Order: sequence, then C-alpha cells, then structure tokens
Amino acid sequence: MAPTGSRRPGHSRRAQYGTFLNYLLAVAGAAAGGALLIAASSDATVFSGIRGTATDLAAPAGEAGAGARTESQGLLRALGAFFTKGSRVAKLEREVAEARVRLVEAQALHEENRELRALLKLAQSEPKPVASARLIGSTASSTRRFALLGVGSSQGVAPGMPVISPLGLIGRVLEVGRSSARVLLITDSQSIIPVRRASDGIVALAVGNPDGTVHLKLQSLGLNPLKAGDAFVTSGSGGLFRPGIPFAVVAKPTRDGAIARPLSNPASTDFVIVEPQWDEAGGDPTLPAPAGAQ
Repeated sequence: MAPTGSRRPGHSRRAQYGTFLNYLLAVAGAAAGGALLIAASSDATVFSGIRGTATDLAAPAGEAGAGARTESQGLLRALGAFFTKGSRVAKLEREVAEARVRLVEAQALHEENRELRALLKLAQSEPKPVASARLIGSTASSTRRFALLGVGSSQGVAPGMPVISPLGLIGRVLEVGRSSARVLLITDSQSIIPVRRASDGIVALAVGNPDGTVHLKLQSLGLNPLKAGDAFVTSGSGGLFRPGIPFAVVAKPTRDGAIARPLSNPASTDFVIVEPQWDEAGGDPTLPAPAGAQ
C-alpha cells in the first residue's frame, strides 16, 4: 500500500482547487516580495512611513521596557547602598570630625595671631618690653592669686616688673627664677594698685578680692561719683606701672568706692609682655610706692 503523502488528489475537484490555490498564493507572494525588494533597492524612502508607523506602535512597549530597566537598576543601586551604607556613613563621620578639628585649629591659630598682633602693636606704642612669653599657669580658683611665666632672669625679667596682656594689666613679677617667674595677679588680696577713672581722672586704690574682682577705694570720701560701666586705668603713681594701662570696669558702686571686674582674665590669656618698671622706663621715681608693694 502506497504512503498517504504520495497520494494524488485524483478526480476530487475540491482537492485540485486547494492545491492550485496554494500554488497561486505562493507565486503571488514571491512576486510581491520580489516587487517590494526591487522597490526598496531603488528608493530607500519608500517604506519610511511604514517603518515610522511600526516604530510608533512599538514605542510604548519600549518605554515600558526602559522604565522597567531603570527601576531595576535603581533597586539594585538601593540594595547596594543599603549594604555599603555603614562604611560610607563611618567615612563621612570621620571626615566631619577631621574637618571640625581643622576648624578648631584654624580658630585657635586666628586667635593666637590676633593676640600676637595686639601685643606687637602694644609693644610698638609703649615702652620697649623686656620679654614676651606665654602665661603657663595661674591659680584663678585659689584665695591667693598667682601666675607663672615661661621667662626669668636669663631674659632680663626682675621683681616688680608689670605683666600686661593685650586687654590690660595682669599683675607684677613677684619672684624670678632663671627661666621662669611668679606673678602676683591684680586680683590677689596683697595687690594694691593706684588707678584713676579714664574719663575724668578720679583716683582710687585697687585692692584684689578673693572672688576675682577688685575693690576700688576712693581716696577722697564723700558723695560717690562712680557708676557701673566706668573704666579705670593705672595712674602711674608709685613708680611701678606706667599711666594709662587698661585695668578694670566698675560693676557695682559701694559706700567707699566700687566693685570692678578686671579687663584681663588670666584664665583666658595666652601671651603677655613684661615691661620695665615705670621709674626705670623714664617715669617719676619720686612718686610714693603703692601700699603693699614688694
């Protein structure tokens, strides 16, 4: 028996018409394809409209695919950032800490330069200083008020010399070693300094208080003319301190004078200069020495 695929349509007209139609469609398709190929090769713009339409139809699907890719990439980046967040945060915190340290160092350097510039200006406008040094220690919380300087007799420092910061008088040298000196602060109870009001010259004696203030005692009793905010400077009497060194500002008047706050705080002072005594620098040595001077 012959295979089914080799059978001929025989005398069935329906089968014959189907076979003929298939041949006809194949020939027509080949002819159409050849015509399109010839047209495309002769003019490349013939199918541009069709291609544009096809592209427009496919655009939404492409946009959706691109969006999906973007979202997936963003998700991957987020996951990666999540796993590396700890190290990145630690690195940023370390950089911020280092930046803060550099900022503090810059501020400290700026303040140090400001004080040095002020000292240089003071040294240029006043008697030539004997030495300049750091204030390396003070007893601001003790009942006795002393400070230490990093200069001594080898730099020409001697007892009685005034010690001045850019803001005003700190005290006077009390004891001297070869490379260090002990300073009696103006807030010590044994420190008595002649001063005067800067505005009109009213004189007083400034005596140190245990709480870090000074007591301004008027030499002429009567109606107290002092008021809060009055500025006092050294008067030059006694031959130790030259006149006009900034000293203190009145905080509260009292019956016999006022309580004043020193302009220069040893606890916040780095650099100071040591000046010669006013009589040695050309002052009047005939003026009486202040009470309590050593």
